[in-house]
Amino acid sequence: MDPVLLLDVLLLILAVLAAVAAMLQRDLLGSVMLMGIYSLLMAVIWANLFAMDVSFTEASVGAGAATVLLLMALTRIGTRERSGGDHSLPALVLVVLTGVVLLYGTSELPRFGDPQAPAQLHIAPHYLAQDIGKVSDSATPPNSPHGEGDFGHHVPNTVTAVLASYRGYDTMFETAVIFSAGMCLLLLLRPIPRRSPETVTIDESGSTSHQKSESVVLRTIGGMLIPYILVFGFYVQMHGEIGPGGGFQAGVLVAAAFILHSLLFGRTATDRWLPRWLVDLAMSLGVLLYAGTGVACMAMGGHFLDYSALDRVHPAEAEALGMTLVEAGVGLTVASVVLTIVRKVQGGTR
Repeated sequence: MDPVLLLDVLLLILAVLAAVAAMLQRDLLGSVMLMGIYSLLMAVIWANLFAMDVSFTEASVGAGAATVLLLMALTRIGTRERSGGDHSLPALVLVVLTGVVLLYGTSELPRFGDPQAPAQLHIAPHYLAQDIGKVSDSATPPNSPHGEGDFGHHVPNTVTAVLASYRGYDTMFETAVIFSAGMCLLLLLRPIPRRSPETVTIDESGSTSHQKSESVVLRTIGGMLIPYILVFGFYVQMHGEIGPGGGFQAGVLVAAAFILHSLLFGRTATDRWLPRWLVDLAMSLGVLLYAGTGVACMAMGGHFLDYSALDRVHPAEAEALGMTLVEAGVGLTVASVVLTIVRKVQGGTR
């Protein structure tokens, strides 16, 4: 049997087992840990499919930030699932019918990996060709909505080229949605005016106790890891145009470093290094930087988010610069929103 196929089958079986076990698990803490394992398996599956950017996101968000947030949620609801009463038969029928409709809809989709699928025949061949240096300026499609030269100079990472250039508007509004979510959290998850503990632990009965961890081992080892996580996050941020990663993944990594610092040394110590007002400011600055880059392109004679207008003499370098700026905006907003979620969950709700 082909080793690659064998690995695919093994990963699929493990992922299905982890998902089923998470649903059947009565202990919510165990269910959260199983979902973290499921996310790690999905990250490996995406990497095995050569979707490195998606794998990166799954590992950092699904297995990382989401798991931490779910564990924090357990400090409020306990680790034992409460009985929800009688099951609703109409609800079950509705769910089954919805699933049948969705399955029927998938029958009209192109075959997985079909090279003749519409998605493979539109813009993908052009980006794949130019990103490996086979297309020159003369290959710029006519009537390009982004201006002359925008499609002629791109970076080695095709995913970044598509997200930041061809789908630049879409990515900008996705960043705006993340920003809006952060603003809503600031309004909805206001801290209760009382003294909050530094850390929260969950005992076996599902109740919560508040105490400051005094583990020297955790603080020492974790403190040594924090600088490396930050450096790696900045590396992913600055090199997203030439390798896997970008603003979203980098933002989660930077936020993870400060979340780890908060868990090890307490929120008060983290607030001294990263004040809350600075996090709130960075949340809005990210969107401003993204949109401001587009406005700067217009001010220099190009279209909105036409990065080549930043330097008409060296449009290739201008493309990389523009993508770096907008990805930095994404990173600022994502990191700030993730930190805001964690801090608000730690600080209590209204």
